[in-house]
Amino acid sequence: MVSAIKQVPEPQGQNPSEAPKGPAVGAPMPGAAAPDPAPDSQQVDVHTVSGGPRGVHGVPPGTDGPHGPAVHPAPEHTDAFSGGYVRLRLRARIWRRRALIVSLRVLRLVRTGLDKVFPGIRFLLHSVQRRWRRSLQFRTVLTTLLLSISSFAIVGAYLSNQIANNLFQERLTQAESETRYNVKQVQDTFDGAQVTDQSSVITLVYDTLNAVEGRGSVIQRRYVFEAMPEQTKPRNRWVESRASDQLTVSVIPKELRAAVQDSGKDQFWASMQFPVGTEDRPGIAVGNKVTFNGTVYELYLIYDLNSAQQTLDEIQNVLWAGGAALIIMIGAIAWYVTRNVVSPVSHAAVVSEKLAAGQLQERMVVKGEDEMARLGASFNHMAASLQEQITQLATLSQMQQRFVSDVSHELRTPLTTVRMAAEVLYDARDDFDPINKRSAELLYNQVERFQSLLADLLEISRFDAGVAMLDAEPTDIVQLVSHVMEGAAPVAEEYGSAMTLNAPEGSIVVEMDARRIDRILRNLVLNALEHGEGKPVNISVASNATAVAITVRDHGIGMTPAEAARVFDRFWRADPARARTTGGSGLGLSIATEDTKLHNGWLQAWGNKGVGSNFRLTLPLKQGGTITKSPLQLEPADVALPAAGDRTVLVLGNQETDGAPAAPHERAESRGTEAAPDGDAVSESDVAPETAATGERS
Repeated sequence: MVSAIKQVPEPQGQNPSEAPKGPAVGAPMPGAAAPDPAPDSQQVDVHTVSGGPRGVHGVPPGTDGPHGPAVHPAPEHTDAFSGGYVRLRLRARIWRRRALIVSLRVLRLVRTGLDKVFPGIRFLLHSVQRRWRRSLQFRTVLTTLLLSISSFAIVGAYLSNQIANNLFQERLTQAESETRYNVKQVQDTFDGAQVTDQSSVITLVYDTLNAVEGRGSVIQRRYVFEAMPEQTKPRNRWVESRASDQLTVSVIPKELRAAVQDSGKDQFWASMQFPVGTEDRPGIAVGNKVTFNGTVYELYLIYDLNSAQQTLDEIQNVLWAGGAALIIMIGAIAWYVTRNVVSPVSHAAVVSEKLAAGQLQERMVVKGEDEMARLGASFNHMAASLQEQITQLATLSQMQQRFVSDVSHELRTPLTTVRMAAEVLYDARDDFDPINKRSAELLYNQVERFQSLLADLLEISRFDAGVAMLDAEPTDIVQLVSHVMEGAAPVAEEYGSAMTLNAPEGSIVVEMDARRIDRILRNLVLNALEHGEGKPVNISVASNATAVAITVRDHGIGMTPAEAARVFDRFWRADPARARTTGGSGLGLSIATEDTKLHNGWLQAWGNKGVGSNFRLTLPLKQGGTITKSPLQLEPADVALPAAGDRTVLVLGNQETDGAPAAPHERAESRGTEAAPDGDAVSESDVAPETAATGERS
């Protein structure tokens, strides 16, 4: 279809200063109703006044007013245009506001939808991730499916590409062969034509091209017949262009046209799309040159590839359907196979968890004679052996606990009798000869030690039997520490060690069993005095929002990290000779550990050879609370004797005053500025108390 572009000529001979005739800008068209003026606009009427034509306010047109040139009013149609413009702006503002409201509502709906969709997607991803971590079967099946889909996509793309190329090459070879034959026939027909008038030429060209088109039930090929541009037009050239099925030369690719126009009698082709009705179809255009009556024409034959495309689409659909069915089958097979392998393993995991929880009677279900069946049988045999050994150990432990408890109870009566006899002999030792006197003293001291050991054994038996109960009530722990220090004053005087207390002013109330905490602190203080070699013993108390900590620091012989790791073991002693000077039972710190566990607290030890040791007790402020950080660090800083300040310090033992040693049992109170460790430096034991040195020395 050829469309002509016409150029509108400019008016000739018109004076630019003359106004064109016709309706003015803004005036109503003839036959149209004049627009209503705006409600708030004023109509200006022009009247005539005697003495000549007058404008607004009686000023003649074309004259100047008293304040300058006169302002001439706009004509009447200008006021109508202003009113319409105002209404248009008002409506535009209203529609703009409505559009803004609608946009905000749409954005709100979109945001609400996203707020509901994103949590679902996040939950789905977390579920898949958790399932991936925890399920071997899910991980195996999903991996198999992903690999199968990737493999099928690669193979399917390769097969589809090969089939498409083969179909295209086959159709292209056929199109080139048919085009050569048809172009030769057209050229032979044009060369042998004997026509001289226009109608005969048009009829000949039309019949020849229709024969090339091969019309029938289905159009085999389409053509575009176009005279080459830029050639001299002979007088007898009555055919410029012709095409079939309402095609135009514009459907031919420009590269193909350029190649045909620049060549001689070579044949060129290009893939293309051309319209057929309301759809675009793929095709191949093959171009050649033909001559007729001295005029060179471009002849393009277009071959429809729609049937080949439909065949390729059907093949691809079959590939997609077959691939989907194959992937489903592979997933089902992978699920079935992994289920047979993973199910016994999952069952073994469940049974092992029950065994670890104490259900020693649980066993695996064994079916068949394969590897999984042998694994199940071996697992059941192992479980039975473990059950038997654990039962034997539990029975032996119960027997030992019962034996210790029974012996401890049975020894009370004879021990009481022996103690009474030893006290009588001890009181009368001055009447004995030196050998018998020493024997009476040894008997009395060993009976005291035996009684203490018996009490500790009874306490340990209660812990082992699980019958130890906690009698907690709010107690001031600072006052309790002071009481322990007062009770240990004679021992401190005997060893020549000074005890200092660094504690905050006021009280620290803790929900605890005062009797058990008193026993723990007394044990720690006596141990520090025994191993302090007469050097000062520093006791510090501090608290935070959840816990309170007490540290007992001595500067004596100290201990190695290996010894600190075993310091809370029963009957363990740092000295191989196991010599004692204060007659301890070797169970004190073991009992202290059990008392600390009842309070859900920490009891930890630190030591360094030749530097001293530090024991830290950390308790929650509330019963049943948890400890996140201890207020005091385990590895101690050096604590100096305070001089003045805001912390109460209690000094017990030998204290030099004015260069002279203090008298025995002398006690002095002073004020100190030395702050207790604030616990900012966190040791490894603060983070993981289970890994700290939890042993005992004696």
